[in-house]
Amino acid sequence: MASVYPPKFRRGDLVRVVAPALSRAMVMEHDNTTHIERRFAEMGLRLSFGEHVDEADGLLSSSVQSRVDDLHAAFSDPDVAGILTVIGGFSSNELLPYLHWDLIAANPKILCGYSDITALQNAIYAKTGLVTYSGPHWSTFGMRDHFEESHAWFVDALFGEATMDMRPVGAWTDDTWFRDQDRRTLIPSDGWWPLQAGTAIGRIVGGNLCTLNLLQGTTNMPSLEGALLFVEDDFESHPATFARDLASLLQTPGAEGIRGLVIGRFQQASRMTRELLALIVAKHPVLAGLPVLANADFGHTSPMLTFPIGGEAEVLVGESSSLRITRH
Repeated sequence: MASVYPPKFRRGDLVRVVAPALSRAMVMEHDNTTHIERRFAEMGLRLSFGEHVDEADGLLSSSVQSRVDDLHAAFSDPDVAGILTVIGGFSSNELLPYLHWDLIAANPKILCGYSDITALQNAIYAKTGLVTYSGPHWSTFGMRDHFEESHAWFVDALFGEATMDMRPVGAWTDDTWFRDQDRRTLIPSDGWWPLQAGTAIGRIVGGNLCTLNLLQGTTNMPSLEGALLFVEDDFESHPATFARDLASLLQTPGAEGIRGLVIGRFQQASRMTRELLALIVAKHPVLAGLPVLANADFGHTSPMLTFPIGGEAEVLVGESSSLRITRH
């Protein structure tokens, strides 16, 4: 299926914030909206909210119908230029049997979020060809400090058309910034990890690994033929968990057509090391001879790259590695 790229943001555009997983009520336990509102005003974007974003049940979410209705309303409203998710969670895949794919296809617009939103994004791409964006949630913009790179990449990906040439950042964070904006810890970066040398050009598929795997065996799983996989996972994904999840993905029909693998930075609590990750990757004959680059700047740490699911990228892994988003 050919990729369909939505129109990019322009100053003055209206953005709709929806909660396909956890409710905004959970996020508002720590109110960082002052920073969010300032940043969107600086970008020239206006914010609106789905009717049901504050509904919260015993699982801190809302009914399937409420969440589906808010998504459909956002895609069908001609005044809405793009859609941002409040936050992730664990239940976006509940919506997939009830989404109106023809409605979404007929109204291509930006959808940005990450983590649990991976299920929604890859299903939309599989069903309609619409390119979506793995990147900050609405709530992520509440990070007062150390947000510069994430913000710049969001603007580059969602306002611009130019090729994005990525470089490793000098420092990163992995803290509960939303609870205490004054106590932040910068961690010096050891750069990208070139695990297997090679070059590849491909169509980006991926996001959060364990969430992507929820789509296996369904018509919501995008084809892996010709894919450049971008995968990451959160603090709950210890090395053994990541290893079994990666093995599962690489056994998906079409995985023999994968062109390369880019792995996002792990959270400290995962206990992943470069040596363990190299061992996990080297186990798989399907990855033999393919470029594998790890410790890239996306996932559940900050800064966070905004990248297009269904877009195109080039990776070169070697003594001097490079990562380029060529079409977004």
